[in-house]
Amino acid sequence: MSSESTRTELEAAAFRQLVAHLQKRTDVQNIDLMNLAGFCRNCLSRWLAEAAEARQVELDRDAAREIVYGMPYSEWKTRHQAPATPEQQAALERVMADPDLTS
Repeated sequence: MSSESTRTELEAAAFRQLVAHLQKRTDVQNIDLMNLAGFCRNCLSRWLAEAAEARQVELDRDAAREIVYGMPYSEWKTRHQAPATPEQQAALERVMADPDLTS
């Protein structure tokens, strides 16, 4: 890459594309993301809020979630979140027990 600012611009574009993709794929549950990838929409919004805090930018977790979800989190849960199956919950417990699998 030609410069650090170019890298930052490309990473920001990739982040925006990831967020847009996750907003479109409301059929993909957070628990499935956690079980397969070790992160979910909530993790992404937490990372965004933590990055803001590290740079002394005001952005609380609720506002960060709204950026990631494209709507208030409570609304997304009502519209799109299905109850976890026993299998999903068991898989999540295995993932959460291994610190190398989550961030």
